[in-house]
Amino acid sequence: MPLSPLNPALAATFAPPVMEARRWLVGVSFPPERPLLNVSQAAPVDPPPEGLRRAIAEAALDNPAAHLYGPVLGMAELRAEIAAQWSTAYGGTISESQVAITQGCNQAFCAVMATLAGPGDEVLLPTPWYFNHKMWCDMASVRAVPLPTGAGLLPDPEEAAARITPRTKAIVLISPNNPGGAEYPAALVRAFHDLARSRGLALIVDETYRDFDSRTGAPHDLFTDPDWDEAFIHLYSFSKAYRLTGHRVGAIVASPARLAEVEKFLDTVAICPNQLGQIGALWGMRNLAQWVAGERAELLARRAALTEGFGALEGWHLHGCGAYFAWVDHPGRDASPDFARRLVREAGVLLLPGTMFMPEGTEQGDRGLRIAFANVDTAGIAELIRRLATVTP
Repeated sequence: MPLSPLNPALAATFAPPVMEARRWLVGVSFPPERPLLNVSQAAPVDPPPEGLRRAIAEAALDNPAAHLYGPVLGMAELRAEIAAQWSTAYGGTISESQVAITQGCNQAFCAVMATLAGPGDEVLLPTPWYFNHKMWCDMASVRAVPLPTGAGLLPDPEEAAARITPRTKAIVLISPNNPGGAEYPAALVRAFHDLARSRGLALIVDETYRDFDSRTGAPHDLFTDPDWDEAFIHLYSFSKAYRLTGHRVGAIVASPARLAEVEKFLDTVAICPNQLGQIGALWGMRNLAQWVAGERAELLARRAALTEGFGALEGWHLHGCGAYFAWVDHPGRDASPDFARRLVREAGVLLLPGTMFMPEGTEQGDRGLRIAFANVDTAGIAELIRRLATVTP
């Protein structure tokens, strides 16, 4: 039977990379002495702390409103808590009216992009890019303009300026970076903001992994501007900090005028964010600061172990490492997709090839691999390095 009509933009969008990589496991057996090391996906697999789970359970049992539609832009209490805590953390002034809650940070990005760009418009994405950002642009017929990165996987504002056209609507940054792990210096974020504002563009900064930044203090000073919301849009996720991946809770911090447009998108797609997830996120914000600090310390220890391990691994090159991610060049003769498939069979390691994060035909994609170490402790990292050392280039 012939296929019914299919949106050509959706048909041209590549398949979800993590799901594709999982299919490489079909038919492969992993002996007990060498179980699969899965470093392909950046999501915690452990449940939230017990106190947070109890808060959600109690709300499910005792709060009838938790099962009903809520405000499209999210619970007032959670929006106010974000505004207050972010104002303190960044040394700026943020109001509840400048905060919206979404069904995860991916939805936050899609909602913001829907307000900014339509078919034929352009946005600048540093490469390697986060594949879901690229996928949304493709689905929306928005051209994702690759912005190459240099040493340490940092993008260059002058390179960005050269790629701006009359169709450009926004510049997108992720810091700490997915997939590269790079932490963007505050001065670099400021330079991109100034560029965007001077050209009448939006600067979107996705800070999903902010809680695991190795630096202390505010990662940038953009919120200190009294009129910060004229060009700056901040995105955040509660999935990583509080292990709320299945509850889908994210946030947008932007101008009230922008959020009025976002509200149209959210009302059409989801009507309202997950009520129980929001209750969990609010409880986490009010009660889990020390616990999150412990999670950060653990991830920084893993980062140090990866950095040390790759420093001693012959033929491999570590370009970036931070938050949940490391980006490395492999020593093999094969392009990264073939090399990654070999790692499954020969080393029992599942990771993602650089081609999933880059435009087609780039050397950086053919040589690169992304490692997500959210679920691999320091002993597991030592085992990862040992296995990689045994693979023949």
